[in-house]
Amino acid sequence: MIQFDPQNIDQQRLHRLLLGSIAPRPIAFASTIDKNGNPNLSPFSCFNFFGVNPTTLIFSPSRRGRDNTAKHTFENLIEVPEVVINMVSFDIVQQMSLASTEYPKGVNEFVKAGLTAIKSEKIRPFRVKESPVQFECKVRQIIETGSGAGAANLIICEIVLIHINENVLDAKGEIDVDKIDLVGRLGGDYYVRTSGKSKFAVPKPLQRLGIGIDSLPDKIKFSKYLTGNDLGQLGNIEKLPDADESALIRKEFTHLQDADEEQICLLARKLISEKMQEKALGLLMMFLSYVQP
Repeated sequence: MIQFDPQNIDQQRLHRLLLGSIAPRPIAFASTIDKNGNPNLSPFSCFNFFGVNPTTLIFSPSRRGRDNTAKHTFENLIEVPEVVINMVSFDIVQQMSLASTEYPKGVNEFVKAGLTAIKSEKIRPFRVKESPVQFECKVRQIIETGSGAGAANLIICEIVLIHINENVLDAKGEIDVDKIDLVGRLGGDYYVRTSGKSKFAVPKPLQRLGIGIDSLPDKIKFSKYLTGNDLGQLGNIEKLPDADESALIRKEFTHLQDADEEQICLLARKLISEKMQEKALGLLMMFLSYVQP
C-alpha cells in the first residue's frame, strides 16, 4: 500500500485522490439567486442526504483551490438562504456539465446550458424543469470548515417541497432506478449511471439473518476459485442445506463426481450469479468433499 499524509501532499493531487476513491457521488444541481434576484445554477458532487426527521440534505460549494475565492452559489446562499437541489439524470448530464463552467457572476447558467427555469412554490430560486426530481430547500445552517483554499462550506438544508416527474415512478409509486436513470460522479472525467450494465443489486442483510461466512466449511471459505463477493452471498443464506435438499442436489449434479475443484466452483459461481445461492452452497458442500486436496 502507498501511504499519503494529507498534510504533506500537493492539494490538487490530494483532491484528485479523494475524488477518485470516494465514488460514485450523487450530484446536487443547485439553483440559487442573489439578493437582486439573479439566478445561478451549478453542480456539486460533495452531496448526500442525512436524515428525514427533519429532512436533511448537505452539499458543499468549497472554496476554489486555485485562488481561495468563494463560489457564486455560496455567496448567493449567504444573501438568500434558499436552494433548489435538482437531481441529474443521464438525459441532462452534458447540460449539467456545461453549467459547471466558471462563468462571470451574473451570467445565467440556465440560459447557457439550455435548461428551462420554472418557478418554485415555496422558495425564490428556480427549478430545472428537465430534472426528474427537484427539492425546494431552506438553508438551516452553513458551516465553514476553514478559510484556506479548498476548504469545505457545508450547506445544511431542509426540504420544504419535493417535485417528482411521474414518468420515473413504477406501478407502486416508487422511484424506478431504470426510469430515473440518475448519474453519479467518479474521478476525472468519468460518471456512472443507474440504468443498464452499470446497475446491480445487493440484497440487504437486514432482511434476513444470514449464517455468515464463518459458518461455511473451510474448503469453501479458503477456495482460491471463490471471491469475497461469492462468499458474501453464500454467507447471506439463512441456513445450511438439510438432508432432503442435499439429496436433491446430489441427484441433480451426480455427473460432477469426477470434476475438479475449479469446475465445481465455476458452476457454483454461475448459480450464484443467477440468484440460486442455496443451490450453489449445496453443490459446494456436497461435491468439494470428492475433490482431492
